[in-house]
Amino acid sequence: MAEELTSLDDAELERRVAEVRERMRPIEQQLAALRGERDLLLTERRRRDRNAHRESRADLKAAMREGKFPTVAELVAGSQAGSLDDYAFNLKTGGEVRLGYPGARSQSLSFTDGVQVAQAGDLTAAARLYAAGWELGGPGRPGVRVHFPGTRQERLVGADEVFARPKADGAA
Repeated sequence: MAEELTSLDDAELERRVAEVRERMRPIEQQLAALRGERDLLLTERRRRDRNAHRESRADLKAAMREGKFPTVAELVAGSQAGSLDDYAFNLKTGGEVRLGYPGARSQSLSFTDGVQVAQAGDLTAAARLYAAGWELGGPGRPGVRVHFPGTRQERLVGADEVFARPKADGAA
């Protein structure tokens, strides 16, 4: 076909280009209509996802207010064994957090006796430190260090502001 095109004069080449463009016009119009329909459906899906997330977060906050989930302080005080990874942790505002430092492979809690600091990587170690009279936090800085999953943003919050809920079976 390339050999055939080289033998055409400029006027014939322009005519063929115009002919192909004319055949493309209805297809492009259909494609634009389909894209608009797709965008409308995607917008509705995002709206539903936002509403489901908002309702889920509102339900979680209501459950925390009702006392269905223990705070981290209550969890440590009432546990003797277990992994911190068996729980999902949420701030009282409903946002999900992880315990310890951003970038750490596993969650941890810091304890202090007023001078020293110790890290508890599971509830067994946390229960042992708590039973020995150690408190959550660091010297002069009581609380729990949390970070938001997937970020480097961290903060120290009160142990009564972080709630623990058992992870659903099969949740990662």
